[in-house]
Amino acid sequence: MTDQPQSQTQPLTEDKTEVLGHIIELRQRLIGCVAALAAVTGVCYHYNDLILSWLIAPLAQSMGQEGTQRLIYTSLTEAFVTSLKLSFLSALFITLPVIISQIWMFIAPGLYKTERKAFLPFLIATPLLFAAGALLVYFYIMPMAWHFFLSFQTTAGQTILPIQLEARIGDYLNLIIMLIFAFGLCFQLPVLLMLLARAGIIDADSLARKRKYMLILAFVIGAVLTPPDILSQTLLAVPLYVLYEISIFLIRRFEKAKERES
Repeated sequence: MTDQPQSQTQPLTEDKTEVLGHIIELRQRLIGCVAALAAVTGVCYHYNDLILSWLIAPLAQSMGQEGTQRLIYTSLTEAFVTSLKLSFLSALFITLPVIISQIWMFIAPGLYKTERKAFLPFLIATPLLFAAGALLVYFYIMPMAWHFFLSFQTTAGQTILPIQLEARIGDYLNLIIMLIFAFGLCFQLPVLLMLLARAGIIDADSLARKRKYMLILAFVIGAVLTPPDILSQTLLAVPLYVLYEISIFLIRRFEKAKERES
């Protein structure tokens, strides 16, 4: 009579122990990620002037060397809060591979070998594509956009009183951060579509038939995630649509390889 309850209790106890072990492991990995993020944030705050100079460089080049251009702040706390925000986001960008690796080490033991082989390339591609979007913003989007926006300045001979830019440091960095994260997230489109294709939810033919809808959607996303000007919207919409076409090409290759294996 006592054997049956013991046999039922033992598996339940083992299951609870296993779940508790996973929770403890997840807690440790989260603590490690937070500790790494906090440490790198402190380092970035120490080198805040260097990071800020790097971000301001495209604007300074677009303004020229007149010596009268500057960035301002209009409240006592604005410069300090902006420095903290910049340090934290810089640290988040730097520690992104560490965070992804911790996520991978947590879920990998529960996957089959084929599943690990299938998902590992996507985890590697995620930070690389985000970095590609950020570099595109810095080296191409920002110089073009700043040159366009600064073209609206005038001299006293043109408009009686000169119209000159007096940009706030907080507004400038918020604009840069928004552009970098918008492009970085949109550059994850191939990863998302490839995962959906591997899951059998979409295929290359269905994506090809929806090209015209994606073109419209790309400009809608550009209008939502970028400043309200046609230049910024186009500069995001075009790469996004190109990534969509690249995703179709990669999914076709995946489908052909799957057909050969079968």
